[in-house]
Amino acid sequence: MDTNRIKNVALGARAQLMAATETALDRVLAADSRERVARPTDVSRIEGAIASRGSDGRDKVIEQVAYTWFNRLCALRYMDVRGYTPVGIVSPRAGETLPAILADARRGIYAPGLDIPTETQREVSDIIDGTTAVPDPLGHAYMLLLLAACSMYARSMDYLFGAGRDLGPAIELLAPTDLLSEGSLLQRICTGLDEATCNEGVEVMGWLYQFYVSERKDAFFASKEKATAADIAPATQLFTPNWIVRYLVENSLGRLWMLNFPDSELKGHMDYYVEPEEPEGDFLKIYSPEDITFLDPACGSGHILVYAFDLLYLMYEEEGYRPTDIPELIIKNNLTGVEIDDRAAEIASFCLEMKALEKDSGFLVKDVDPSVVVTHPYRMSAQERQLAPELSGNARLVEVIEHFNEVGSLYKPTSDDRAMIQATIETLSTG
Repeated sequence: MDTNRIKNVALGARAQLMAATETALDRVLAADSRERVARPTDVSRIEGAIASRGSDGRDKVIEQVAYTWFNRLCALRYMDVRGYTPVGIVSPRAGETLPAILADARRGIYAPGLDIPTETQREVSDIIDGTTAVPDPLGHAYMLLLLAACSMYARSMDYLFGAGRDLGPAIELLAPTDLLSEGSLLQRICTGLDEATCNEGVEVMGWLYQFYVSERKDAFFASKEKATAADIAPATQLFTPNWIVRYLVENSLGRLWMLNFPDSELKGHMDYYVEPEEPEGDFLKIYSPEDITFLDPACGSGHILVYAFDLLYLMYEEEGYRPTDIPELIIKNNLTGVEIDDRAAEIASFCLEMKALEKDSGFLVKDVDPSVVVTHPYRMSAQERQLAPELSGNARLVEVIEHFNEVGSLYKPTSDDRAMIQATIETLSTG
């Protein structure tokens, strides 16, 4: 994979998006803004999100909105190239400059597979034919189409295209503008993520994320400041090279399968598999692929989980499962990721869904979400401490829970932790 090409897409994108988001935020929060009249609840949401994040709440909201839109635009470009969208949502057709979805709308065509609401179609048509006068008509019409597409894909990929946590639908008000001009961010994404790059695999999304945060990472190390919780994810995020991923997965997941099924042909697919020097008698017994749970406790953007998907698919295939059933079984039964970074977790989930879509073109309508968990801190209230004295008296476990976004996979649970937490959840649910 041409990582230099991917790097050129991501470098500068964060600064460009954050500047655009800040401009949008200033416009929306102005005392006399149109948004305050048309969507007062959403403007209040934005103000509440800023207030809830403390003294640097404004910067944190800008960061969140910027990376959300970067992930969305790159994901849609990947889906366009791979033929997973009914029409190019961010991508133009050969010889054209406008995204295909907008080019079609100018001709009065709306792809049925995108399920664009009739009201939105009418609004777009009125803007395009001049019935409704707005600044930058094409840009405005395109944003309506883009938001409609995101809304549709939110049904199957809410973590990426749905309402942005506490921002909810208000995140739409801060969407980047000027996506159609020469040299725009969207043009950069479409040029850099060309067909050859996207067809090398969904791992491109992981590389994009690493390069996207690299400027912040470099700035943190240059500052020589003590890391805060917010610094940990970008400062430690490193996309694992393919050969290391294969070595790790083949000699863990692959070895488990070979120990249980020594005659399996899986070994022929594992170039980095190391044969045990001595026969192993003490190993976990499994009887089918459905017995396997593969956990990556610091999954990042999902590179290890993606390759584990490939091996698991071969295992199911070898056991005679129907090809269209396998992706759903893998996502539901076999793979779990844990991460402290929402951004990376979004990408990991997306990558797994794209792997499933490669094998089953109808996967997105099956309403099956990958199990990628983000560990967020939780501080017990005084009432909760009173109702759950056993947990509140466990200083070690309470401290872990209050710093989950920093501890992550460093936390090693004891045999009693799960039972204590489960009992506490049940107590608080009924109390």
